[in-house]
Amino acid sequence: MSQTFKPFLLQLLGGFALMLLPVHARDDQPGFISIDCGLAGNSSYTENTTGINYETFIDTGERKSIWPEYSNRYQQPYTSLRSFPEGKRNCYEINVTDGYKYLIRSSFVYGNYDGQNKVPEFNLHLGANLWSSVKLESASTITHKELIHVPRRNYIHVCLVNTGSGVPFISALEIRPLLNGSYVTKGESLALDIRFDTGQNANLTSYRFPYDAFDRIWNGYYDNDWTQLITTSTIDNSNDFRPPEIVLSTAATPKNKNGSLEIRWLPSDNVTEYYVYMHFSEVEKLPGNQSRQMYINRDGELFRSSLVLEYLSTWTIYSTEAQSSGGQYNFSICKFENSTLPPILNAIEFYMVKEFLESETNQADVYAIKDINPQESYPWTCPQAD
Repeated sequence: MSQTFKPFLLQLLGGFALMLLPVHARDDQPGFISIDCGLAGNSSYTENTTGINYETFIDTGERKSIWPEYSNRYQQPYTSLRSFPEGKRNCYEINVTDGYKYLIRSSFVYGNYDGQNKVPEFNLHLGANLWSSVKLESASTITHKELIHVPRRNYIHVCLVNTGSGVPFISALEIRPLLNGSYVTKGESLALDIRFDTGQNANLTSYRFPYDAFDRIWNGYYDNDWTQLITTSTIDNSNDFRPPEIVLSTAATPKNKNGSLEIRWLPSDNVTEYYVYMHFSEVEKLPGNQSRQMYINRDGELFRSSLVLEYLSTWTIYSTEAQSSGGQYNFSICKFENSTLPPILNAIEFYMVKEFLESETNQADVYAIKDINPQESYPWTCPQAD
């Protein structure tokens, strides 16, 4: 049964300003809210590289444009912004369907819009809860803050909070409905740390909508010790995560046929717990005398055992409860001794746990793997490559 989403409404709360106006979802973008925060009031457009329809209705705050030397690097929603020099806290209120899962993305490009060439710092809140501190690397860089959240009310507040280190601003605010069976946690919200398309070569490319039905942004990743496998065949990506076919159509595999895929991750926050999601699809049709049998270690200990992929099918392996953080983590995707082919990986995501004040509903935890019944005495350490 298809999901039905209630109409979305937008308002900005700041000073005495209060606006309540409809935000429209296009038929090919069901449930999408796409706000170009720097767009002139009561106007809209279709972004020509994604086909996403952006709107805005806000006339509080100050509408600004980034400098031309920066604007030609970005899609249209990121070439203007709305700053809030007045008030300590300014919030967008967005009506949602309580109990459904959403991706919430706030985007920021400073672009020296004020001519001060001084990048501000401020806080981003979801309601009364700290979501993240916004600290841009430079005037030219874009920063996305992305959250997966199940609201317990029929609205959310996305708020910019002045911390005394510059005027808060926002370039774009995007809300995307997800399938409730994806990104299952014990009730926590998830803040994106990294999302990589690991099957790319050195010519890195990013993908989002329309390649990704949920408009997640997949950044390319390349490792000198890896090589690329490619298929042009259609991949069945119909699990709850729906990783895009274009991402699944390439896979990383070690150049050394007896090697493993080594993934080293240093969390941006070494205190918070995290969840990891690994996406796999077998892109090679294996003859009867070949096999690809894998297992996954985390810091030398077994994380997932006995993974065998079906040709052109999609498998997502993930932690079913929050993992402890505290430093660099090393994941190894290894081949079994009797496997004739090395391991592969198509994409990977890491999320930091966010505990918000609202109570959340526990959800069942499931993951999709195919068990090949390894011996219990198997030494779960990746063999050394020749």
